[in-house]
Amino acid sequence: MRNMTYPALKRALIASSLSLILSAGAIADSFTPSSSFSGNNLPDLGTVAVNSFSLEKENQLGDAYMRVIRASTPIVTDPVLNQYLTELGDKLVAHAHDVKTPFYFFLLQNDEINAFAFFGGHIGVHTGLFLNADNESELASVLAHEITHVTQRHLARSFEAQQKAAPATIAGMLGAILLTIAAPQAGMAALATTQALSAQTKINYTRQHEKEADRIGMQVMVDSGFDPDAAADFFAKLAARYRFTSKPPQMLLTHPLPESRITEARNRATQYPHHQVADNLNFQLAKARIEVRFSSYSDAAALALFEQQLDRKQYSFKAAARYGKALALFRLKEFSAAETIIDELRAKDPDNLFYLDTKTDLLAQHNAYPEAIKLLSTQLALKPTSQVININLANIYIEAGQADKAIGLLEEMIFLDKQNPLPYQLLADAYLKLKNKSMEHFVRAEIMALNADYDGAIDQLNFAFRSAQDEPLQQARVEARIRQFKQARQAMEALK
Repeated sequence: MRNMTYPALKRALIASSLSLILSAGAIADSFTPSSSFSGNNLPDLGTVAVNSFSLEKENQLGDAYMRVIRASTPIVTDPVLNQYLTELGDKLVAHAHDVKTPFYFFLLQNDEINAFAFFGGHIGVHTGLFLNADNESELASVLAHEITHVTQRHLARSFEAQQKAAPATIAGMLGAILLTIAAPQAGMAALATTQALSAQTKINYTRQHEKEADRIGMQVMVDSGFDPDAAADFFAKLAARYRFTSKPPQMLLTHPLPESRITEARNRATQYPHHQVADNLNFQLAKARIEVRFSSYSDAAALALFEQQLDRKQYSFKAAARYGKALALFRLKEFSAAETIIDELRAKDPDNLFYLDTKTDLLAQHNAYPEAIKLLSTQLALKPTSQVININLANIYIEAGQADKAIGLLEEMIFLDKQNPLPYQLLADAYLKLKNKSMEHFVRAEIMALNADYDGAIDQLNFAFRSAQDEPLQQARVEARIRQFKQARQAMEALK
């Protein structure tokens, strides 16, 4: 599917929303201690924060912070990349222990090498991590590490470690932690200015968390079928690349790489049976897609990159290099050449969603809507919950002047993933095409709420109410949603 974006909200909204989240320090809740690991000799250390920070509060903060991130950072809404990342993350979570919250994986367009975890099971991954990982096991090693930060409740435990500090200091520390995971330099500066906290304690606690995430994360990765050597390989590569740089990547600011850490990873990997783990084609396809669509490469430079890989046979999978070339040709509007490559790739792998998505875009470019609808409908019967197929089919219906057929597909996607802004955006477009002003404003209100702009969302709902003068049921629905958004706004303000 072709890229779809919408403007970020004003910085003032971001700052005000962030201040609400970062001031949630002195709340005490109770919860049930978690069970210990079984069979892996891995102690359960995720229950230290049992006195101060409930899972419910973690989820509230996670939801609020995610809304701020949507408003302030360029989140990638590409359905192919999102489905790939979610499936990889879910595979790892399935082999993790002490999972108490749902996990949500999302991709940010940023060439920096970084990934981070925060409250409520949210895992953010920079596109730069894909660009610098050589294989799927290296990416999985980073995801497993971040998943462990969540399952072991490291943010809550950092909060608990400073229980004896003054409430204002605790609030400042929580804010600094949240800043650090998304913007390390700003967060580290905030930590440095937080008074009455021992710098050595903070450093030691961070090191403890990193060691624990390395150790348990490797177990998760191995149990999921990935190469245990991948973590040390990725660490060593980063350390060598940035050893003498004055500006290390964000990942090394929040995840320091002393030589001892790399050695420990190597030693830990030797404790697992060695077996050759084949790389995954879909990882290389995802990497190629990011290189063309979400990196600093120009379209011409991306084409040259993949042509060079093909000429010199410098690739893990020839199919991935050809796919990258096809995407670059598409961006350069050389549609016939792109379609030739995609058709050849699909002839060998007709169910691959990366190829299917690009084929759909090519058919739409030719206004070949009936063929695209037939192709996607056939695939939908095989994969009824696929984000890629449903969103592509809905988009084709809208472009083909059959917006009414898109609505059910998009509503199902929203039901399955209420945090993804793309189905909402397409649904608003569908109602615009159908000239249903009330529902268009209703859906646009949901988009604004996803970005923590509850005032703007309520304004949209007021427009929706006035546009539904002859629809009492719709007006009642709108009024109910206004009440819900007012309650959500109050809940965010209550985090102060």
